[in-house]
Amino acid sequence: MKTKTILLYFIFSINLTLNAQSDFSSPYSIYGIGKENLNFFGGFSAMGNSGIAYRSSSTTINKSNPSSLTTIKKNSFLYELGFNNTYSLKFDSDVSQKENNFNFTHLAMAFPINKYWNMSIGIQPYSKVNYEIDIIQPIEGSINNYKTKIIGSGGINEIFWGHGFKINNNLSFGTEFVGLFGSISQEQWLNYGLSSTYLNDKNVYFSLGATLGVQYTLGSKTTFGATINFPTILRGAEATVGTKSSRIISSEFNQNADDFNLPLKLGFGISSQLNKKILINVDYRIKYWENTNQTNNASTYINQSIYAIGIEFKSPSNHTSYFGRIKYRAGINYDSGYLNINNKNINRYSFSLGLGLPTSKSNFSSFINLNYSYGKEGTTDRGLIQENFHKLSLNLSMFGNWFQKPKIF
Repeated sequence: MKTKTILLYFIFSINLTLNAQSDFSSPYSIYGIGKENLNFFGGFSAMGNSGIAYRSSSTTINKSNPSSLTTIKKNSFLYELGFNNTYSLKFDSDVSQKENNFNFTHLAMAFPINKYWNMSIGIQPYSKVNYEIDIIQPIEGSINNYKTKIIGSGGINEIFWGHGFKINNNLSFGTEFVGLFGSISQEQWLNYGLSSTYLNDKNVYFSLGATLGVQYTLGSKTTFGATINFPTILRGAEATVGTKSSRIISSEFNQNADDFNLPLKLGFGISSQLNKKILINVDYRIKYWENTNQTNNASTYINQSIYAIGIEFKSPSNHTSYFGRIKYRAGINYDSGYLNINNKNINRYSFSLGLGLPTSKSNFSSFINLNYSYGKEGTTDRGLIQENFHKLSLNLSMFGNWFQKPKIF
């Protein structure tokens, strides 16, 4: 794909991503700044969201570790765009609800600066808030009830600027700087008889953060990787919200929004080419939420562990047929969760399958990555809600030439 075409796609896609940050609605997004983004680039979603040590492709952006940027070839240009569709079933011990959502998930581009330094830039959701709750309660001293509808929306976006530095053929370092920004709104309608009250609470957040990464290849088949995301503080600020209806009795604005602490995050991974056909990733991540000392009457933040295993199968690189160049992927993921509600951890597990479909016969082809995952989050114990979901994602990993001199015949 030509570089000019890729740049046009990138500029056009920024607006789509900023206006479509919700993966799927969740009652658990009511806590803090919402649910953390769980979408990964390329075929990594199909490999259980693993990839901290992955270095086996020069045509895919690996967001899991900035040091992996050093695999990008000279004079090449990578562009990544993602979509997904999620069908989910939410239920407790009494009722259930089905939902279907289509979303844009991320976009990024990456390119070399010189022989030892490669760069990436992009944008994706960092967290998302999307819930709707109806509460019916009796009016004290009366046989009548009043109804409260609570709607939460918004989330935090992430703009990132990554750098990969090649020290030698075996060792690479990387760093990624991020800007976090966004707003979270909670609207409430209180209806009792002929009277009603509207309340609107909107917070705006902003922060800067950084990640460091390293990858070391032992021999030519096994790579070790590690990352560290430094803790940062999302600064809250007051927001101004306009009046929507003449029947509003009052509007409340958060003049002094609370800050939100993001934890120290560590990641470790191994990626090994078992033979010419099979590659396996094993990742472990830990997020130290307990050190942020954030809690309320309903929930407590706990340290979060994430385990991921991914497998990629492909024919040897000299295979010439189209079907022989397709990449087959599978993975599993277990997330212990960072919320404890009613003495229950809100954990999550999923398994995934995927295909990497080349768009040309070239060894440096663009790929269409089709990924499917099924999983569950939460529990119906202690009056909580469980979510079972099916997610189909489409990631476009496009490869183009960068500053290539034209040939004269």
